[in-house]
Amino acid sequence: MSESGKSGGKAPLKVAVAGLGTVGAGVLKLLRGNAAGIAARAGRPITVTAVSARNRGKDRGVPLAGFAWFDDPVAMAREADADVVVELIGGANGPAKATVEAAFAAGRSVVTANKALLAHHGGELAAQAEAKGAALAFEAAVAGGIPIVKGLREGLAANRIGRVVGILNGTCNYILTTMRETGRDFADVLADAQALGYAEADPSFDIDGVDAAHKLALLTSLAFGTAVDFAKVHVEGIRHVSAQDIAYADELGYRIKLLAIARRTEAGIEQRVHPCMVPKTSGIAAVEGVFNAVMVEGDFVGPVVFQGRGAGEGPTASAVVADLIDIAAGRAPAAPFGIPAAAQAALIPAPMGDHFGSYYVRLMVVDKPGVFAAIATALGEENVSMESVLQHGRHPDGPVAVVLTIHETTEGAFMRALDRMARVDGILDTPRAIRIEAV
Repeated sequence: MSESGKSGGKAPLKVAVAGLGTVGAGVLKLLRGNAAGIAARAGRPITVTAVSARNRGKDRGVPLAGFAWFDDPVAMAREADADVVVELIGGANGPAKATVEAAFAAGRSVVTANKALLAHHGGELAAQAEAKGAALAFEAAVAGGIPIVKGLREGLAANRIGRVVGILNGTCNYILTTMRETGRDFADVLADAQALGYAEADPSFDIDGVDAAHKLALLTSLAFGTAVDFAKVHVEGIRHVSAQDIAYADELGYRIKLLAIARRTEAGIEQRVHPCMVPKTSGIAAVEGVFNAVMVEGDFVGPVVFQGRGAGEGPTASAVVADLIDIAAGRAPAAPFGIPAAAQAALIPAPMGDHFGSYYVRLMVVDKPGVFAAIATALGEENVSMESVLQHGRHPDGPVAVVLTIHETTEGAFMRALDRMARVDGILDTPRAIRIEAV
């Protein structure tokens, strides 16, 4: 059957949309603009019957005539003539959670782009969906239009996953890319990102790593069959990455990226989000600007890389509608995270202190005899060894930057050595450390 052919005369899938921001408006535009192709792939039309948003009179660039309007999204989830509720309100609790729970109570399926909601309540919401025989679909919650949720849950389901590594926040990637390209410092580039709409007025969730950590918690569950456990993600942001660090990274053959990493170890599962130095030669180092990328390592398939736009109206709406097509076609998985909620293993976290890796350290020191010997002693007392030392010039009357790279060691030993170095007479300011990651 061609895309323009009939869809077999099946009843339309009726959809109610909660939240008409950028993504909600994008979903309406996509369903309208690509209706024939969507119906052909879904086996039946997908029709919006109801909408809910805070401001009824706002111009959203898409016609709303013919939709039932609800001021209360929870009431819409209970009462609308709909098979599926699309939740695009946002937030881990409040109206978003109440709307999803009301939809399940009414026996309706849910499609959501809300990573915070799922990171905090994914297990209980999945159990509610399963109990009702409803779908909980969330492709849009991680990496925008990149099909990483379906890729992990379905395409790579036969593999034992060893590691997932991702650039999951476009705002941070844009800031770090622009800092490297222009030599400007963090605060300056952040202000530009806010002016361009790449960063929120309050950018904390992005630049402090929380947004990426929400997404990582979901990927961890999909990859390793464990319960979603956001509380066990180690989270650091990029506020303390300086233009000086980026320049030194370039000189040493690295790029700095905010990475989200989940890794299977003998001690448990690592879940960590933090800035990393990655070799310039790695594929993930070449992912620039607002783009996202996720690398998955499976025991039979090897490394697989997903890359594309991680946010915005078009990519996120694309993922939402892809989930609607699966529900309409009867392809939605019975278990949202690939394994029934009751059968998911509790996540046993690998202690961060056991992490084994290499490190970059930047010190501001007084250029006088004995300081470097004291630094070496501080490292040696924790059995931590230097791989290289970088210092440009001498400044007898002022501080000088000294950059060290550290051989592989445990995180615990390195952090104790870093604390010892911070107390060395002649070291000014807080030592800055960035992990080096081989990807």
